[in-house]
Parts: sequence; C-alpha cells; structure tokens
Amino acid sequence: MTDYDALSSVYDFLLPEVLLDPRGSVAALREWLDEVPPGAAVLDCACGPGHLAVGLAQAGFAVTATDASPAMCSRASALADSHGVRIAVERVTWDELADQDWDDRFAAVCCVGNSLAHAEGAAARRRALRNMSRLLGDEGRLFVTSRNWELVRSKGSHLQVAEAIAARGGRRGLVIHNWTLPERWADRHGLEIAVAQLDDGDAVQTVAEQLAFWPFRHDELLDDLAAARLRIATTTYAGDVERYLVVAVR
Repeated sequence: MTDYDALSSVYDFLLPEVLLDPRGSVAALREWLDEVPPGAAVLDCACGPGHLAVGLAQAGFAVTATDASPAMCSRASALADSHGVRIAVERVTWDELADQDWDDRFAAVCCVGNSLAHAEGAAARRRALRNMSRLLGDEGRLFVTSRNWELVRSKGSHLQVAEAIAARGGRRGLVIHNWTLPERWADRHGLEIAVAQLDDGDAVQTVAEQLAFWPFRHDELLDDLAAARLRIATTTYAGDVERYLVVAVR
C-alpha cells in the first residue's frame, strides 16, 4: 500500500476547500450517517490528515483513525488537538487490521477518498475489504468512496494541470497530476502528484510524490463487497460522475 508521507505537508491542496473543515467532511456523509447510532464506535480507515475523523468526533462518535503513513497519523492527531476532540490514531495498514483485536467493534467503518485503489490488485483489495468487514458489528455499515475509474481510464494517460492557483492556510499552490494508464485494468497504474507552491515573491517550491494504484470498475467493487459478506445498501455511481459512494451493510 502506498503511503503519502511526502505529500502530507501539502495534502490540503488536493482537497476541495469545503472538506478542509471537518464538519464539511462529515456533511458529505450526513444522509447515510443518520443510520449509525449516536455515540457509536466508528473507524476511519486510511484517514489521511484526519478531517473526516475529527468531524466524526465533533458529531459525537467514538472515533478510531488508522493510516499506513506515519506523517498522516501525526497530522490527524494534531488536527484533533487543534479542534479539542479526542480520537485514537494508530499507524495500521489494511492487512494489519486483522491483528488489532477489533472484530465486531464498530458500528461504521469509513474508507474514503481514493485510498482503496492503492491496494495492490484485486486479491489485496478483497483482503482489505474483508478485514474492514470483520470489524463491523451486526448491521454495521461500511462507507467506501472512490473515483470513477472507468471515467479516468477513458481519458488515457495525460497531464492534468489545475485551472487556477489554490490558497490554503496562507499558502498558494498549483496542483499537477500526471496520469500513466496502461492498457490493461489489472496492471499497475501510475500517478505523479506535484504541488508547486509560490511564495510572496512568486518563487516556486515543489513537493511531489509518485503513487501506484490499481483501479477497479464499479461492478467489481460491488462484487468485492459481496465477497466480504456485505449487502449493498446504496451506491451513487453514475457513468458521467467523477466520484461515488457505496454503503454496504454487514
């Protein structure tokens, strides 16, 4: 699984501004979180810098947050401290979830952003989803969000430059994605992300990281969730929409 240590310092540039507020991150799931009991234990799996985890804690849930990247775990802990909420942050990979003695603990598990595509192929993705499923109690819910990889692959390999400079926390930066998309779905794909930051004199400092990912079709994700003994409750997938959510129930 890919970590995001190099990008952790500039990750805010990669998020829509509304999601930088933890309450905004939760609002994106609010309709479906209403099915989770108030105050329940929830896990934010691959939590990144912690915006969703902190938002869940602000909403009254007992939150555990995990990520494979030590730098992201540090950011999540710091964000919780800055908002005056408590979350348990652990550096844990998807494969290590099975070793945590957390079976049946959580009313909800969140795997959001584009993290699932970093599982190294179909077998690793199914293993990750099985490990998430086993942590859910009866009627527990798994929330998975993803890019529409069918739409991404339809564009072929390409360089994607943001249309405008973004401002984040007093910093300015331009985000660049360089997509390397092989012919076969099952092959390793590449994405280089660069954030070119401009200082007050317009000097440029660039932070970049090369990421590997293994995309999947929407139908494949549904099959993977069924293989993890989960029932599909909701999917927002549409062929022309860039991102979607799937809610599955144990």
